[in-house]
Amino acid sequence: MTNASIDAILRLTRVRVEGLRGHARDLERRAWAARPAPPFPGPPASTVGVIAEVKRRSPSAGVIRADLDPVAYARAYESGGAMAVSVLTEPAHFGGSLADLAGVTGAIRIPALRKDFIVDELQLLEARAAGASIVLLIVRALAAPDLARLAGAARGLGLATLVEAHDRAELDRALAVAPAAVGINNRDLTTFVVDPGVAEGLIPAVPAGTPAVVESGIEGRAGVERAAAAGADLVLVGSAVARSDDPERAVRGLCGVPRRAR
Repeated sequence: MTNASIDAILRLTRVRVEGLRGHARDLERRAWAARPAPPFPGPPASTVGVIAEVKRRSPSAGVIRADLDPVAYARAYESGGAMAVSVLTEPAHFGGSLADLAGVTGAIRIPALRKDFIVDELQLLEARAAGASIVLLIVRALAAPDLARLAGAARGLGLATLVEAHDRAELDRALAVAPAAVGINNRDLTTFVVDPGVAEGLIPAVPAGTPAVVESGIEGRAGVERAAAAGADLVLVGSAVARSDDPERAVRGLCGVPRRAR
């Protein structure tokens, strides 16, 4: 697990996508027949919004909570004040599935993010069919034309986009596709090293009208406060809430941190 690389993850992702080709018409039918999903509302008016994540394991942390019940945790996150739930659907390295996403969206009233390594429109159809409101697009995983194509296809399906960057060049590419929000990932996907200074350096370059979401390395309220001081509008928190025996309380402890205007 800890030796996984983004290239290895992407290779397996493309194999998964090839397995979807024969189901394209059914996926399209299911996507257009899916019930309307809650809109991604952007951050709360005065506090940092919390996106709480359902995940069982990761390449960097290993096993987080092997027996995690995604529906139970998503409901707890909602009760704790999360504004959205992120659901990891990558199976080989994160232990997720589309069934996790569909179960979560059927059980909560707040938006759900499909978090995966999206490289093809078929994955967007899967996300919409499973009830997602927003999808993650990772700049490092996509050539510029592919990023623009997928961002446009997502909008055409009624999906908002969280476009993730780790450095200034990636941030410029992310902003170029008019995302619903920009994710600033403190984790380098090449080395998996986390540096909170990444967000602090990049958030000032995010236009005030584009929500900035800090990802990775937030372990408690102090981490949210540090992100808020840098100008974050939202934080995406995974391991810290997924490993908790009381996920509702864990999320509640992250909520209510005042935002600072950029």
